[in-house]
Amino acid sequence: MTFEVLSLFPEAFSGFIGSSIVARATACEAVEIRFTDFRNFTENKHHNVDDYPYGGFAGMVIQAQPVYTAIQSLVCVNPAPVIYFTPQGRPLTQKILADYAKYQRVILLCGHYKELDQRGRDLCVSDEISLGDYVLSGGELAAMVFIDGVSRLLPNVLGDIESANSDSFSLSGLGFPCWTRPESFMGIDVPAVLKSGNHQKINSWAQEQANRITATRRPDLSDKK
Repeated sequence: MTFEVLSLFPEAFSGFIGSSIVARATACEAVEIRFTDFRNFTENKHHNVDDYPYGGFAGMVIQAQPVYTAIQSLVCVNPAPVIYFTPQGRPLTQKILADYAKYQRVILLCGHYKELDQRGRDLCVSDEISLGDYVLSGGELAAMVFIDGVSRLLPNVLGDIESANSDSFSLSGLGFPCWTRPESFMGIDVPAVLKSGNHQKINSWAQEQANRITATRRPDLSDKK
């Protein structure tokens, strides 16, 4: 899968792409990440990409032209969905990540400053996504979250894809608590059922624990079942 990242700060991704799951995904060629600095597509001599908003509001707004021109250069031969990260977008969910994991190529537009000129959004963007009810300085962190979340769902990236299939939100609700060696730590023992070898009882225990945690911490998810 190819992620085309449009950003004014591509250097922000340097550590991210060289570590952990994303590094593994690129090493096994399950993922390719390409960067485009849309500042290079501005048509004014000072290479400005932002300006004051009409209406006298505070903040600076990214101009539509450099974004439009940069995206057109990417989709003119090989069309792909364009995702813009904004607090006004739909909340990112595991289902959205799974849906986009089916694509061969997506374009990720990282905003900055106050917003992107609405004409750039209307002309170029096919989906708008938010990480949550808060505001970040730019879309780079959101793009990293999206890339990581999609990459771990692709074949050959995780050691065992069942690990992803049993994560929180992959089925319904939150995940179950996990334990590893040693069997006893600080006077707390691993639940006996996990050492029983009875997979039916273990699976039932895991589901019960997941239901309990979901009902306690995210009752809104329990209501959706």
